[in-house]
Amino acid sequence: MSGPLDRLSPVVRVAPAKLNLTLAVIGHRADGFHDLHSVFVPLALADRLSLAPSATGRDSLHVAGSAVSSGTDNLVLRAIAATRRAVGGGWSGGPGPAPPIAARLDKRIPVAAGLGGGSSDAAAAMDAAIEAWAAELDDAARLSVAAGLGSDVPFFGAGGPALVEGRGERVTPLHGLRGAPGILLVTAPVAVSTPEVFAAFAAIRGTGDPATRLSSAHLASELGSGLSAADLVARAGVMAAANDLLAAVAVVMPELVPFRRALTRLLRRPIGLSGSGPTLWAVYPSHAAATLAAATVTGAVADGSLVVPGHGAPFVAATIIAPTLIAIDTTPARRTQP
Repeated sequence: MSGPLDRLSPVVRVAPAKLNLTLAVIGHRADGFHDLHSVFVPLALADRLSLAPSATGRDSLHVAGSAVSSGTDNLVLRAIAATRRAVGGGWSGGPGPAPPIAARLDKRIPVAAGLGGGSSDAAAAMDAAIEAWAAELDDAARLSVAAGLGSDVPFFGAGGPALVEGRGERVTPLHGLRGAPGILLVTAPVAVSTPEVFAAFAAIRGTGDPATRLSSAHLASELGSGLSAADLVARAGVMAAANDLLAAVAVVMPELVPFRRALTRLLRRPIGLSGSGPTLWAVYPSHAAATLAAATVTGAVADGSLVVPGHGAPFVAATIIAPTLIAIDTTPARRTQP
């Protein structure tokens, strides 16, 4: 006789990193968060999540590739639990709760780097659990679950570049990017606390720069109507400056300021900051060009000409902006040797 576990199909999802090309802080909300206007793009750099029936009678998670907690505080397990509550008896084996899941997460996105890895993992877990259970959950319910898990989670349902507003719950797809610009990512081994950054931002000025808001709105409009990879590269200087948190990050983690300047001199490219950091980025016409830049950074770290803040090796990777979430970069990300 078959049981609920027999109807649970193994499901695999990729969970892409994200990059903030712009980040304008509009104001402070009554709920303690900030209203944002930010252009997000997904990257081909991605984690891999697989779900299968659990033989232990409870949800479980195995994490490979990074020292990330596999306990109940992990966003993957929280997402599975929240999705189960939202689904209720509306799954293929109802009317009881959906059966337990064994999840495996292969981490490639650096943790606490401003690249949205945890949020992407949560979104992937939601979608994979719904498919595994053959459940139904409408768009409003999915958004509610996603927003409850974290501010960045709703973005990963957009399927590509998007304008993200509010605290992250308002997502407008921007499917006008033509081509796949290369992106260089450099993450110093330092911890930057997002709450501390926003507290520093409030102490410095409290509201964003109108010029940043204008740059963000202009880029969103262009990405919505059509923009080539070459056009995006041409706007690199504007995008790199269009982050209202730059000054606050400089207060919280001043070591990133000379590091960003050194990268600018080394690469002769505008260097942006993703979200509240600490990941720095540069945009290139192609993945090949970004790969050459990654080799330049790796060499400079190795010979001591580029001094990296923190202890240990930086994360250095070449990837692309993915116009959709289909193309996944299989090139291994690299950490330089300390």
